[in-house]
Amino acid sequence: MDILQAIVLGIVQGLTEFLPVSSSGHLALVREIMGINITESLAFDITLHAATVLSTIVVLWREIWRLLKGAFTISGSINEEQSYVLKIVLSMIPIGIVGFCFKDYIDEVSDHIWVVGVMLLCTSALLTFAYKAKPRQKDTISYRDSFIIGLAQAFATMPGLSRSGSTIATGLLLGNKKESVAQFSFLMVLPPILGSALLDVVKGDFGGGVEIVPLMAGFVTAFITGCLACKFMIEIVKKGKLIWFAAYCAVAGVVAIAAQLF
Repeated sequence: MDILQAIVLGIVQGLTEFLPVSSSGHLALVREIMGINITESLAFDITLHAATVLSTIVVLWREIWRLLKGAFTISGSINEEQSYVLKIVLSMIPIGIVGFCFKDYIDEVSDHIWVVGVMLLCTSALLTFAYKAKPRQKDTISYRDSFIIGLAQAFATMPGLSRSGSTIATGLLLGNKKESVAQFSFLMVLPPILGSALLDVVKGDFGGGVEIVPLMAGFVTAFITGCLACKFMIEIVKKGKLIWFAAYCAVAGVVAIAAQLF
């Protein structure tokens, strides 16, 4: 992998991790176009995910710090921060099960571009449905909603099915406020990403090596674009303009399927 390829993949990861267009699907498409063997880039994937985790922490550091302080506050009952952390933990259960039981299968189907195309069309349909539906908005995300949003995140391990799109759309369909859903969506993904990276490290599934300069180039570009995309996406969700991403995913899905067939 050369520096230019690393920069391109870093930009794609940083943008699509937060925009509801599927980072895994776009990385698979870009790898296919650029001729990058996926087995060569698992260590690089970990680096890119670490960059987007860091960008989330930078953008939402005030909220993360508030949650950490509140989580370790000892009181007679569960406070607001502890309740929020428990909801994040609850949302992690489905993806934890999927990750341990089906990770190898998901990695295998990621090689099939037509699967990415179909899942992009599913992302488009979900975003469109969330845009059209107008449920009554609730003040806080409940434990029940947290688990259901977690189920959406588990399904979004399929390449092409956007994690942020699935979780945000599901939260909106359940009647939660736009800003609350966007923030919860970005915070709930931090533990699964770190857990997945740790699992890859423990298993040693790195394949071929990637030189340090491309790794650094990919990390920096993913971090910078991730910070920009995270801030941008929160504002987009507030304004309720997810329909534009639905249209994009529909076009990208059709192109991916057509490219595979013809």
